[in-house]
Order: sequence, then C-alpha cells, then structure tokens
Amino acid sequence: MQLLTHDQINAKVTRLAMEILERNTEESELYILGINNRGMELARRLQHELQRISDAPLHLWNLRISPSDPLAAGPELDHDVRELNGKPVLVVDDVANTGRTLFYALGALQAVLPSKIEVGVLVDRRHKNWPIYVTYSGMVLSTTLGDNILVEFGEKDVALLE
Repeated sequence: MQLLTHDQINAKVTRLAMEILERNTEESELYILGINNRGMELARRLQHELQRISDAPLHLWNLRISPSDPLAAGPELDHDVRELNGKPVLVVDDVANTGRTLFYALGALQAVLPSKIEVGVLVDRRHKNWPIYVTYSGMVLSTTLGDNILVEFGEKDVALLE
C-alpha cells in the first residue's frame, strides 16, 4: 500500500525544513547527520530546503551503521566527531521503527558534547522498543510489528507499507 507519493514526500521535506528552522533560530549553524543511504538522501533534501530558506551554515555528514548488526563495526562518521562539541546536531533517517538503529547511531556522539541533539525522520512508527524521541517527523503511523515501511528515493519517490 502506498503511503506517500513523490509530491507528498517533497511537501513533507519542505515542512520539516521549516520546522527545523523554526526550532533552531538561535543557532548559528547546524550539523546534519544522515544515517546510511536513505537517511543520507533525506538529509540532503533537508539541507537543500534549509539552504533555500536560511543563510546559516549547514554541515552534512554521513553516519554509517549496520541496522542488522549495529555492534559489528559501530557507528562511523565521515568527519572528526570532535567538531560537534558545543554544536547543534540533527540526526536523520528515513523511518524510525523500533528505535534501535537510531539508538546505536547516537553512539557515534558519545565522545563529544553537542549543544543539542535532535532526530528527524520521514516516517515515525509509534511502537518504539528503544528510548528514542523523534523531534521531527513527516508522518506518524501506527502499524503492526509485522508491517514493513520502505521509502524509495529516486525519480519516483514513494513510501510503501508492506
């Protein structure tokens, strides 16, 4: 079942960017960390929209983690994590399901003290098993544990419930 069309995803990204800007008006810059491929694509789109409506410097980083085995290599950032000391950080993923991937991804920030950490997702599922609070969500959805949500970015963006 289709949850979001290409146009709806674009509208949600625009709204999320406005929300992020509203809650970060006092910040002089923002670090956006996209998780893996789809989280990074959503982070790129958010950065693009934020740049359209704000002059604040935005830093886009890739945060890699294995969702199936988050302890295997641990979370890895493509920049020096020490740059995040005292800085606002937005961690972005496509879907927040149980919260496990986001929980372990935040482990990449344990060696530093950001000024704040926020989480943004396109789809937030309501049945978290892990203590994760999603700050920004394009869509909140209650599903069964057996349901799967797939976000596909490309020429024809779509979010599907399988």
